[in-house]
Amino acid sequence: MNPAQLLTHFDRIREAHDAIPRLRCFILDLAVRGKLVEQDQRDEPAPELLKRIQAEKARLVKEGKIGPEKPPIHASADELAFELKPGWQAARISQIIVELQTGPFGSSLHQSDYQKGGIPVINPASIKNERLIPVESMAVGPKTLERLATFKLRTGDIVMARRGEMGRCAVVTEQEDGWLCGTGSLILRLPECVFPRFLVTLIGSPFVREYLDGSAVGATMQNLNQSILLSLVIGLPPLAEQHRIVAKVDELMALCDRLEAAQTERESRRDRLVASSLNRLDNGADAETFREHARFYFNHLPCLTTRKEHIQQLRQTILNLALRGKLVLQDPNDEPVSELLKRIQAEQEDLIKARVLKPNERDSRLLEEDLPCDLPPTWQWAPLRSIIVFGPQNGISPKPSSLPYAPRAITLTATTSGKFNPQHFKQVEASILPDSEFWLRSGDLLFQRGNTREYVGMAAYYTGEPRLFLYPDLMMKVRLSEKVSLRYVHLGAVAPSARAYFATHATGAQSTMPKINQRTLLQLQLPIPPLAEQQRIVAKVEELMALCDRLEAQLTTTQTESRHLLEAVLHEALSLKSKSEQMVVM
Repeated sequence: MNPAQLLTHFDRIREAHDAIPRLRCFILDLAVRGKLVEQDQRDEPAPELLKRIQAEKARLVKEGKIGPEKPPIHASADELAFELKPGWQAARISQIIVELQTGPFGSSLHQSDYQKGGIPVINPASIKNERLIPVESMAVGPKTLERLATFKLRTGDIVMARRGEMGRCAVVTEQEDGWLCGTGSLILRLPECVFPRFLVTLIGSPFVREYLDGSAVGATMQNLNQSILLSLVIGLPPLAEQHRIVAKVDELMALCDRLEAAQTERESRRDRLVASSLNRLDNGADAETFREHARFYFNHLPCLTTRKEHIQQLRQTILNLALRGKLVLQDPNDEPVSELLKRIQAEQEDLIKARVLKPNERDSRLLEEDLPCDLPPTWQWAPLRSIIVFGPQNGISPKPSSLPYAPRAITLTATTSGKFNPQHFKQVEASILPDSEFWLRSGDLLFQRGNTREYVGMAAYYTGEPRLFLYPDLMMKVRLSEKVSLRYVHLGAVAPSARAYFATHATGAQSTMPKINQRTLLQLQLPIPPLAEQQRIVAKVEELMALCDRLEAQLTTTQTESRHLLEAVLHEALSLKSKSEQMVVM
């Protein structure tokens, strides 16, 4: 595959979210299978190269520079998952390296041995993108280096991680000559007739990485087993072809870098455009300006919703606009909100007399600057306490039960999305009277009393049959007056301003599970329009959220199609020989 072909393929498949990482893996896969460059009959065949490697190892043993090794277990081409190219040879890693050395034991290095500005120690964290990047705190002085001299790195060595992301490796250059191999690394020393960069390319390829990952040992911290590494069978190309492969990999990886940079810049520009467009929608100075920004956004909707994050931002903007009176027109013929709230107050007073509802505590008057935003003249800010006819009431926390017909209590997960999900419940030991308020009934509005700061206060309403579910102690339940729209109030309860209010006012000893109390819930400020407008807003929000659902489904379909196309393109390129591959240079 040449750069022009890669560009052509990328233009078709770039919508797949992992297109460039997949292309990088694909390039490495082609490289180690001999499908990246042409074979040349003039190259010294790999079997002859292996003979030279063995001769060099025998000489080093005779000179006492390395110890004698066990007779090699010769590799077979049948052990490879692909067909060997002409001039190639199946070989084990043990056959092509001179020495494999483990870094010093952890007990050999103490905290007192490290010093700032000393000789770098190479641990797995230092091996990044086939380069050795020293960690400032991981360095030793001359005395420690001399004590551990047998672990000093030499130019041409390969340093390999044996912990964490195993197989990460890099070639030691003259700049790193004399640095110290750390406890979590291995040193691979090669004969002069093997190109170190090719072995690094080989080890970074998908099939070797999968082999190493599948062969790791250890439960909590996996380690690379040396004997398994040495037994690994690879396809060894002629030395000249090793150099051509590495040069082609470098060329194509540089192209991937440019594609990635261009993609990142394109996505960054698009993100800025999306943020700017939504910000203009949220902050239109007047009705005509708002309509102009809205036309621009919806006319360019396909270009502005290319990721799920964009659609989520659009959903949040829809809620913001809905709760600021910018989604539907106001109608001067609607009953004023002040009259609506007076009628609800009269209803509450009757319930207080009947001891169904607790008396309202006197609220401290809110200052104008404390309110989230300005509202249309026909609207009014009101606390949640001013529109409820029951609650808040905390749920219960009975013990779990294994009996199949035991009562069902919903879990926090049932409302975490902001919508009630009846699939999330557990059977519990409880004997609850049929008329108990611990049973959910249609119209109940639930708030999460405790959760992470991101989700505490999350609201969902129940519309199912009565006495099907209990609700847990980590939730609070309220019931609204029928003179307001439950669905509208729910929109206000899950909108960004309400989410920010709950996150800010949640408290508790456990940072992972902050809580809100009933007082905090009752003081939640909601923007209340006339009832008729509440209903118009709910209808418009549901219409736009359905549009978001369709956009999200289409985006998922597009990404799935792009991923399938990517897989097909890569499979075709991997399994079919191109014209250049069918030709052998004479």
